[in-house]
Amino acid sequence: MTCRQRLSLAAGLALAMTMPFLAACSSGSPSGSGSTQPVAVEINQSRDQYGKQAILLQLTNTTDSPITVTVAQLQSPLFQGDISWKPSAGGLELPPRQPKSLPAMLPAAACEVSEGTTTELNARITYAEPGKEPVEASTNASDPFGVLSRNAGELCLASEAAAVAALVLDPALEVAADGRTAVVRLRITPAKAGDDPGRITIESIEETTLLAQSPTDPWPANVSVGAIKQELPLTIRPARCDPHAVAEDKVGTLLPLRVTVGDRKGLVKIAASNELRGRIHDFVTAACAPAG
Repeated sequence: MTCRQRLSLAAGLALAMTMPFLAACSSGSPSGSGSTQPVAVEINQSRDQYGKQAILLQLTNTTDSPITVTVAQLQSPLFQGDISWKPSAGGLELPPRQPKSLPAMLPAAACEVSEGTTTELNARITYAEPGKEPVEASTNASDPFGVLSRNAGELCLASEAAAVAALVLDPALEVAADGRTAVVRLRITPAKAGDDPGRITIESIEETTLLAQSPTDPWPANVSVGAIKQELPLTIRPARCDPHAVAEDKVGTLLPLRVTVGDRKGLVKIAASNELRGRIHDFVTAACAPAG
């Protein structure tokens, strides 16, 4: 081995011995974790939030120590403002390596955003480690189930539909003499009397976890909605009669209409009022009673 080869080998060994130390110094990960960010953010939505313009921000502490979160904000080009969570008082403690879900209301959708626009999400978290002052961290958030795009699309579709006509469920419920079916009425009122603001086509009305259509009196399809008032009577029956049908109902009285408005297509969900919701629950309970 030449002198030059021995010097090269010695330099290589010296560099190899220093690499673990350099890696440890440059990691920058908090509390010894392998992540460069203390909090991971994921978007989700439970049945409780569905139809209420709310989502869940799931925060996971990636460090080995508890941290306290005081602010969580999410930015998406699909919405006009930040999606924010703030505690009513103090902060929320995140145990190490454990997720917690925080409810957050959605702002108005940015309906002018064109298709193909990047949906990259940026989250800002204000947190404090034990014995330290609060700091703000910025990180990318994930939306594995497409919650934000689905909600933004539905909000924009609902907004365009509302510009054509108001779609509401009458609070009255007409129960049949045998108690096995009932009729709920969908009221359609033009947004501007005497004008023609556009057209909505109700392609179909979808069943819910609680309500189904009657085989002998199916719900209407391909209904054109425009400048005149209309009322669609919908004969309903229980979609299920298991003991938890009413007790666990979250979205069973949220009636999905599959519609076309201009260039948009999708679902517009018509919520029953509290009064009608109670009457539907009473109807389903009574109609299911003979089935045990």
